[in-house]
Amino acid sequence: MTAQLTKEEKDYLLRIARMALEAAANHRKLPTLDRESVPKRLRTQGASFVTLTKQGALRGCIGALNARSPLVEDVQQHAVDAALYDPRFIPVQADETESITIEISVLSKPEPLPATDPMEIPKLLRPGVDGVVVLCGGRRATFLPQVWKKVSTPEQFLAMLCQKAGLASEAWKQGNVQILVYHVECFHEQSSAE
Repeated sequence: MTAQLTKEEKDYLLRIARMALEAAANHRKLPTLDRESVPKRLRTQGASFVTLTKQGALRGCIGALNARSPLVEDVQQHAVDAALYDPRFIPVQADETESITIEISVLSKPEPLPATDPMEIPKLLRPGVDGVVVLCGGRRATFLPQVWKKVSTPEQFLAMLCQKAGLASEAWKQGNVQILVYHVECFHEQSSAE
């Protein structure tokens, strides 16, 4: 998806994610999507991450790097997965849903970072703009661009990402690690504090 989503498209995705979150937390069947009411662009393939926060703290985050289904279905499924299957957290309970804020990140296709020498990688990364994927020996991890807010340097970002993938923190310097970058269009529900 190249063009920015409209406010109506974003609002639609947030409503779908909210309904999916509430259905999952209440152990109900997902609402069926009425294909005709789904905005046309949201029926095209897209990749997303759905992030759940509670009082500003992460409560769940699940997504996909590659588009495999219509964006609206991708968002719906990742809202369920973030609520129930993020291994870092217990499943979201029904009484929590009102205090959870949903953020959706729609991803561009990941592309290889054009570095000829591993030491160029930190200089080529754009803090706050690039989402980054690290691949090495069957291991993979990603950080959305929003993670840049929590780190002070590209080197620290890469070290944390390598550790997330189960690699040594300095693995990105070895030359056998593939680095991909992508961009996101990120939007979220308005919390009661906003």
